[in-house]
Amino acid sequence: MEVVVVVGPELVADNALLASLTAATCAELGVTGRFVTATSAGEIRSLLAAADPPAVVLPGPTPEARALIGARPQHVVWYDPTVEPPVPGAVHLAGRGLWGVAWAIRHAVHRLRSPATRIAYGPHPDQWGDLRLPSSPQAGAAPVAVLLHGGFWRSAWGADLMDAVAVDLARRGYASWNLEYRRPDRHGWDATTGDVAAGVAALRDLAGDRPLDAERVVILGHSAGGQLALRVAADLAAGERAPVSVALAVSLAGVLDLTEGERRNLGDGAVAEALGGSPTTALRRYAESDPMLRLPVGVPALLVQGTDDSLDLVDTNRRYAVAARDAGDDVQHLEQPGDHFAVIDPDAAIWQATMSAVDRRVAR
Repeated sequence: MEVVVVVGPELVADNALLASLTAATCAELGVTGRFVTATSAGEIRSLLAAADPPAVVLPGPTPEARALIGARPQHVVWYDPTVEPPVPGAVHLAGRGLWGVAWAIRHAVHRLRSPATRIAYGPHPDQWGDLRLPSSPQAGAAPVAVLLHGGFWRSAWGADLMDAVAVDLARRGYASWNLEYRRPDRHGWDATTGDVAAGVAALRDLAGDRPLDAERVVILGHSAGGQLALRVAADLAAGERAPVSVALAVSLAGVLDLTEGERRNLGDGAVAEALGGSPTTALRRYAESDPMLRLPVGVPALLVQGTDDSLDLVDTNRRYAVAARDAGDDVQHLEQPGDHFAVIDPDAAIWQATMSAVDRRVAR
């Protein structure tokens, strides 16, 4: 497989650096990379017409090049290093700086190597999930792994962060349901939490005509998604008629103490920005969403934390594990070497240990 990375006219970046990043990311994925600079929108169009999938295009700022975004959505991932509004109908990532080129390449490769069925659970363009069924046939319905991405609840980060583990889970015999949701920086906190609840509830309908076991659901959330995973698990446990049965909630380097996180200015003010205020001015939202304030959750939990990650996250996960056990929750705390992204890297030892614990919980 060859990945073509095209840089459009007037993009502000060092092309040698982008070419090096392209080569390194493609080598990591075991594919060939070809880096091309285009001097016009017409040249971009010609390159895409001649290229086999997959392709990643950094269109740049010119109106002619930007008008091409979405023209060939079937195999092109469009990427803007700067913050840009999403283009409807296109696979369009933006706002992650030059490092985001690596994520765009990974997304292009994963979606071609292991295609997912994209299913809407609501009318907004951000209300969808990527469903991957187990790679190999198996007897009976498959347990379901719901994936909730992180990114400090900001729109620059999306469900593509969880592509690699979504593919790995399908290989392991799980159906992976990788959820996108509206982020609070553009839509407000209540839209975010409502979308996560709706996306998880949609599994009941999906299981109606697919081999999915809605009684064996594992919810895995990374970083800010760890908070969302525990929030939705607590809500489901408190409800009288839960649409699915959560066997385990897994926090992968999760943000599990919103109140203290706001005090420490975690993520340059990400907590207050997401919830719309401080614990004093947004009291209801903290009471409903802060994992520390929702104890006991009433659902078994696995807390996974890399020791090379932010010390604030290491601290939070240790304190949450103690508080949750004291409150009577069934909690396993897994702490091993690894950085913030090792916990969602299928090749990392900490992910292998995570899946061993998950498999034991769902009795595979």
